[in-house]
Amino acid sequence: MRRLTLALLCATYLCLALIVALTLWRNGGGWGAGLAALIGGLGLCFAFHGLIARAFEAGAIKGEIDAVRQAQMILIDQVERLDARISQMAEAVETDHSRSEELSDEVQLLEGLVQKMQQRMEEGAAQPLAFPARAGAEPRRTSNLFETVREALAENRVDLYLQPIVGLPQRKTVFYESFSRLRDPSGRVIMPAEYLTVAEPAGLVTAIDNLLLFRCVQIVRRLAKQDRRIGIFCNVSMASLADESFFPQFLELLSANRDLAGALIFEIGQTAFDARGSIEARNMGKLAELGFRFSLDKVVDLDLDLQDLARADVKFVKVGAQGLLDELVEIDGRLVLKSLPDLAAEDFAQLTRRYGIELIAEKVEAERQVVDILELEIGYGQGHLFGEPRAIKDQVLAEAGPPPRVLAPTPLRRAAFG
Repeated sequence: MRRLTLALLCATYLCLALIVALTLWRNGGGWGAGLAALIGGLGLCFAFHGLIARAFEAGAIKGEIDAVRQAQMILIDQVERLDARISQMAEAVETDHSRSEELSDEVQLLEGLVQKMQQRMEEGAAQPLAFPARAGAEPRRTSNLFETVREALAENRVDLYLQPIVGLPQRKTVFYESFSRLRDPSGRVIMPAEYLTVAEPAGLVTAIDNLLLFRCVQIVRRLAKQDRRIGIFCNVSMASLADESFFPQFLELLSANRDLAGALIFEIGQTAFDARGSIEARNMGKLAELGFRFSLDKVVDLDLDLQDLARADVKFVKVGAQGLLDELVEIDGRLVLKSLPDLAAEDFAQLTRRYGIELIAEKVEAERQVVDILELEIGYGQGHLFGEPRAIKDQVLAEAGPPPRVLAPTPLRRAAFG
């Protein structure tokens, strides 16, 4: 189009020059004047044509520059989007890498511990097991049960059950307590009263207990990911706290997950707590330094050393509901506890709170018990009345992380199995 325009302009210039030359020639100027007019007119026309051509070129260049600028803006926008996408991918990769490292550390810890467990099982398999005699129990049935328990551990058929702990009087779930259950190949649940009879003599309780402990960490991590601020009580034994092989590695795992400290409460029996040694007390202190709290359960003596409990970072004390109510007696017209006759019964919960300790009434089975518990100003309750232990779905644990392929060797206390 541009070339056609220039050609038409040249033709126009030539016609104008001829017209001027012919006009001068016909008016008596002669051939010389006409020729001079023709040459001069052509020169002026071509000079003017040069100006027009440069104007066309300048316009074309400006259009190209505008096009380049527009293309550059589009390119910059695409680069910014690509940079944002790369940043998101980098963050995702970094998160996955961090997550993989956490899971890798956990699995490595368990793999290191399982070697001792496997060695112990192999040694035990070469020796006859002395199971305690049970009325009506056949040796063959006992042996089959042992094999079922052993296979359940080897194939990771250990389920985590949670029972709610509610705030009173609203009865809103604020904590859970964890329990473990085994399954046979058909899916039948094996209750603790059944499998402990063969698991304890064979040393298999160690695997069940510590697997429960690690799964508590898993589920707490899952709940924290959902931004659910609900704590889980998980039983831990003094044997685990004193184990030179297990505890340092477990402490390392908890150090990497110290952001979960507010949601994981370690539970210890009263008898075990009172009999703890210096090693156990020191290791409890290390957990407390990370922010983890403790709970005292299986309480048989309400005459508690509250100062000692506070120093050990015990923040909860569980008391059986019926046992607590059986402790109530009337002396000189006021209601007191047999273990604490100098203290009014309704002041017991207030006294523990002064030391930062909350009472939990467990094994609550009837509404009447709730009324009596509320009169004692106890803030938490646990029992079948508020909810039975329920299994955590495999999908929840899978989202929290792959289930451990291995088992830890250190025994936890029997109370972990409810």
